[in-house]
Amino acid sequence: MTDPNSMFASRLPDLQRVPTGDVLGTYDTYSEAQAIVDHLAKADFPVSQVSIVGNDLKSVERVTRKLSWGRAALAGALSGAWFGLFLGFLFTFVTVGFNTGLFVAAILIGAAFGLFFQLVTYAINRRKRDFDSTKQVLASNYQVLVPADSIAQAQQIIATPLDAQS
Repeated sequence: MTDPNSMFASRLPDLQRVPTGDVLGTYDTYSEAQAIVDHLAKADFPVSQVSIVGNDLKSVERVTRKLSWGRAALAGALSGAWFGLFLGFLFTFVTVGFNTGLFVAAILIGAAFGLFFQLVTYAINRRKRDFDSTKQVLASNYQVLVPADSIAQAQQIIATPLDAQS
């Protein structure tokens, strides 16, 4: 009897290694590489064998604003109010009839707790990090790789506009 795990493992790519294959193209943005793979998929190319590889990865942190006590309080109150709104909706489903007082109380209590916890967090981290930011990982370029035995077919597909393939 064959081991079912080995049967499935033979179908999956080795996720511990960088994919190999011939480079179909190198692109500046991920969306350009993704569009090429989408073009191949629409032409019924076996895209399960295609990989997009990002090269020269860089961690990019973009500072969005300076933090202050007021911004921390507002952000905490708003996020807490959203959580309170969610709880208020849940309470309306378990209680008989719509209780406006309970709904408003859930929002206000959520806002108060959110404000409190955000201010405590800001007070603890204040001198270590006085700014807000977003983080992302970007690559210098993205390569679309296809198996060596399929490179000619893939090149032919991307050289032909989609409307001409129909």
